[in-house]
Amino acid sequence: MPARFPSGLTTVHKWNPLGEFGLPDPTQWHVWFDDFDDFAAAQWIITTTEAGGGSATEAVNSADGGILLITNDNADNDLDFLQWSGTDASAAVETFKFVAGKKLFFKARIAINEPIQADAVIGLMLTDTTMLDVTDGVFFQTDDGDALLDFHVEKNNTSSDATGIATLVADTYVTLSFYYNGVDKVEAYVNDAKVASLAVTNLPDDEELTISFGIQQGEITNVKTLSLDYIFVAKQR
Repeated sequence: MPARFPSGLTTVHKWNPLGEFGLPDPTQWHVWFDDFDDFAAAQWIITTTEAGGGSATEAVNSADGGILLITNDNADNDLDFLQWSGTDASAAVETFKFVAGKKLFFKARIAINEPIQADAVIGLMLTDTTMLDVTDGVFFQTDDGDALLDFHVEKNNTSSDATGIATLVADTYVTLSFYYNGVDKVEAYVNDAKVASLAVTNLPDDEELTISFGIQQGEITNVKTLSLDYIFVAKQR
């Protein structure tokens, strides 16, 4: 039987037929999710530096839940950075924007084999081949020289920062999340526990951003790897 409009409802776009079953209306959210059961390089803009004796690789491992393994070449400052492209890898596709009144949620589960000797980033960023020096984005980052995790909200090269919000452990998965309430703050979570809350002073709300992540070598030997279990992004329409 076709669903009927509730009494007195005249605006079609506000009608939620799933509401009868206690479910949210999925059309009210823009959602991007990758569980990495497969990987197509053509769907990403990949920026790679390979000064060592090998090559950087991106491949799905045979592991429960789907794991994308990013492996660097072994020279200091070799890197492998990825930004979402869609289908043809001709340009990054920026499809998320921070908008007042619209909530946005990001969550990823990752592991780094040696976080002390690596620079790694993950989050939403402006298209940029130098992601460690990006001018606009909301993202997590760990820097070469320590295993501390930092969180940045950056606009036009000016950032609000929460540093040392967690200590990463080698080869140990961690969930990283941030939540924009659509009003006045961006909260950061590690393993589903809130660890920071930043004002929106430097929220990059004047342009679209794209899903971004990658890792850079912090030493000559011992190849650094970044494992990704999933990435999820959702924003209210």
